[in-house]
Amino acid sequence: MITVENLTKTYGTRRAVDNLSFDVQPGRVTGFVGPNGSGKSTTMRMMVGLTRPDDGHVHYNGTAYHQLDRPVATIGAALDASAHPGRTARNHLRTMCAASGLARSRADEVLHEVGIGSVADQRVGGFSLGMRQRLALAGALLGEPETLLLDEPANGLDPDGIRWLRSFLRSYAEQGGAVLVSSHLISELALFADDLVVIGAGRLLTAAPVQEIVDTADHSVLVETPQRNELIVLLGQHGISVGESGTRLTIAGASRSDIAQLALNHQIRLDELVDHRASLEDLLVDLTNDAAEFTSA
Repeated sequence: MITVENLTKTYGTRRAVDNLSFDVQPGRVTGFVGPNGSGKSTTMRMMVGLTRPDDGHVHYNGTAYHQLDRPVATIGAALDASAHPGRTARNHLRTMCAASGLARSRADEVLHEVGIGSVADQRVGGFSLGMRQRLALAGALLGEPETLLLDEPANGLDPDGIRWLRSFLRSYAEQGGAVLVSSHLISELALFADDLVVIGAGRLLTAAPVQEIVDTADHSVLVETPQRNELIVLLGQHGISVGESGTRLTIAGASRSDIAQLALNHQIRLDELVDHRASLEDLLVDLTNDAAEFTSA
């Protein structure tokens, strides 16, 4: 398990990360989300010793990163997709193996694991962004780590690649691994993340299971009917509030079955009757709006 406690980092007069605390549990995928400039990348760099925090600590099963006997076996990190453009994918990973005291054979194993074994002898400079993302993930997997720390790993992946990544990370977690993954693709995260850590302006906004966050969304029923006024009056008589959204009525405080029964009893025709709940993306935009670096008019 990863425990982040009171991480703080200031650059000049700007507080990039502000007293941030959260946990990442084994066997679960945790999405790490927030607007641009919210401190996600800085936090991840502090978690693996690339940036020194002004205050706070990160522990892996109770041990600080710099005190781990074999960091490569505890945490695999892919914080960017960069690699020497003149090296082949295989040689890039073999260099990493040599630096970490791992067998050279691991390079070929992880290349095949992430689906790019066929281009092992091609130079990285000719790789697409999606291929470099897979290579970065391969590097993170070299030490067969207990934990994966991935910063925007879906950037540059095509739809099939994103589906593959989703399946891979779910499988990794189901085998007991802990995954912390940052992403701007909120709708995609909603498909496979168990938990979310949401930050804004370097501060924690919420940390909770995805379903718990989704359940906070207001529920309404959308109705389309040629007898709008009749239905509005009828619902008002039963104390049910009604709003309007284009050609539809937006009804809160009543279930679909309640509305259908009222309409049937009073011979009001319904052309459409659907439940509506704000998406996870809508919820997170609302949650982080005050902390966003850029907002539209």
